[in-house]
Amino acid sequence: MCAMAPSMAVVGIGNNLLTDDGAGIHVLERIAGENPDDDLACIDGGTVGLALLDRLAHLDGLVALDAMILGKQPGTVTVLEGEAMDAHLRNQHGSVHEVGLSDLMDALRLRGELPQNRALIGIEPASMDWGTEPTAPVAAAIPAAAALARRLVRDWRAAA
Repeated sequence: MCAMAPSMAVVGIGNNLLTDDGAGIHVLERIAGENPDDDLACIDGGTVGLALLDRLAHLDGLVALDAMILGKQPGTVTVLEGEAMDAHLRNQHGSVHEVGLSDLMDALRLRGELPQNRALIGIEPASMDWGTEPTAPVAAAIPAAAALARRLVRDWRAAA
């Protein structure tokens, strides 16, 4: 299980009642089910809101996980770190959750609490229809997205 008051967090974003829209939640569940990590919070952000603000304050690292519509092949995993994440959230809204995530990042920035280490890992969806399971291409991408999130956290820790 992931810790409750750590210095790093992964936040799964999405609606897992809409097939691939729940990609971030499915990746989060995989990470939470892997090896325990006392310094990594696993947070189900649902469809994101400012209610997460206090839970994400004072972190050294934050990885957001979401379905991300970029016009790529379904199941494609994209990683945006730091300024690339910020630019994407300012200019590109491939998901309704990105608006909420953008607001959340802006609020953290205004409070002086934006994590220096931050990344958005997105999986290109194939479908957003009703259903609780991801489509085959998204399901196949979940292990790779989880591994990328773990690698980012490990690299950030090593650089600290």
